[in-house]
Amino acid sequence: MLIKALRIGLGQIIIFIDFITRPRKLKRSAEAQAQVEREAAGLALYQFHACPFCVKTRRNLHRLNVPVALRDAKNDATHRQELLEQGGKIQVPCLRIDESGESRWLYESKAISTYLNERFAAQ
Repeated sequence: MLIKALRIGLGQIIIFIDFITRPRKLKRSAEAQAQVEREAAGLALYQFHACPFCVKTRRNLHRLNVPVALRDAKNDATHRQELLEQGGKIQVPCLRIDESGESRWLYESKAISTYLNERFAAQ
């Protein structure tokens, strides 16, 4: 019971620190931002709200100004099952990339950040 309370408390501290130190969004022209939004429509981030690696990934999405659907794999049984059945394991963060009628599942915050930076930082 004590461990669970400690984890919940630390999770809330992580979320608060993220909120007060959130990076500024990348500024783009309206046309470039619209293009990013079209490309991001095929992305979904499976995550736990207070997971430090998920917070890191969401911060990068915020900084790059890339709107991505967030899927709660901890509290939403449907999203958790999708992650397990289609992604292969329940591990977060996981970025689902739907392109050309196919889905790819990208695990690990560092790999996700690299992908996002390569795809969206220069736009």
